[in-house]
Amino acid sequence: MKLSEKFEEALVYATRAHGNQTRKKTGIPFIAHILGVTAIHDTVEDCGGAERLRDIRERFGDDVAGIVDGCTDTYETPKPPWLERKRSYIEHLKDSDSSTRLVSASDKLHNTRALLVELRRHGLEVFERFAGKKDGTLWYYRALVIAFRQHGDHADLIDELDRVVSEIDKLSAE
Repeated sequence: MKLSEKFEEALVYATRAHGNQTRKKTGIPFIAHILGVTAIHDTVEDCGGAERLRDIRERFGDDVAGIVDGCTDTYETPKPPWLERKRSYIEHLKDSDSSTRLVSASDKLHNTRALLVELRRHGLEVFERFAGKKDGTLWYYRALVIAFRQHGDHADLIDELDRVVSEIDKLSAE
């Protein structure tokens, strides 16, 4: 299967937008996360806010821009307090469309899998990388699973997210 020119354009766009960013204190290029989820889902939140969203809408259309917008927890710089942002995002998921939930859940699954690997490698100190620390991070991912389940779509994906979050929870309690 040949990838479309738009997909290639999105990959180049995301690579340039995220530049030299790395995953939280790992040294792993952020583009690895982008390739694990979708090309441009984090560019608005991490690389330019509303102006970036306008550019995405112009380049990739309203549907893609809507999904990216739906995956964004803030346009503000500096970002509002962590807990406020996360509560607002969970509330926002109630009214989100299926495509946005699919990308968002894929994003969270990729993030939790990376967290699980780091937790196994480094132990509980891994939570120091996160604004929510251990308790807040676990609360957030559990709350996301509940929010995603309320819609009834993407069940296999949500089940896998739930399994990974449960494993993180279990390892964190030991």
